[in-house]
Amino acid sequence: MDWLSEHDWQTWLIVALLLAGAELATLDMSLLMMAVGAAAGMLMAALGFGLAVQVLSAVAVAVALLAFVRPSIVRRLHAGPTLKHGGEALIGKSGLVLERVTSYTGRIKLGGEVWSARTLDETVNIEPGSKVGVAEVDGATAVVYPIR
Repeated sequence: MDWLSEHDWQTWLIVALLLAGAELATLDMSLLMMAVGAAAGMLMAALGFGLAVQVLSAVAVAVALLAFVRPSIVRRLHAGPTLKHGGEALIGKSGLVLERVTSYTGRIKLGGEVWSARTLDETVNIEPGSKVGVAEVDGATAVVYPIR
């Protein structure tokens, strides 16, 4: 026990490193917050404060980080980018009319592929060679509008 009291900041450092190492195995961000708390205890020990102040500061910092910092970090880590798949990814893209597009039929080249298409506005017909934008995808048919 005398060794611990004589080497209190080193003991806190060892605890902080062990917690940080264990965090690498769990990736939960809880042990990392506790490791930072242990680092706060180490700082108090290095400044010459007693064991009670060291423990209180370690606990206070760890609890504060767990309550206020960890939730936002976890939310950001788990959010990730929103990926669009299939037809949803084509909305807003532009294509080239290959065959006249009416409210019922037509063909366009979209993203290097040939798609069946129909117009968004039933009164509009789009001629070959025109550029179109994709408003939505209905099954395997692109619903398009003319781009001028």
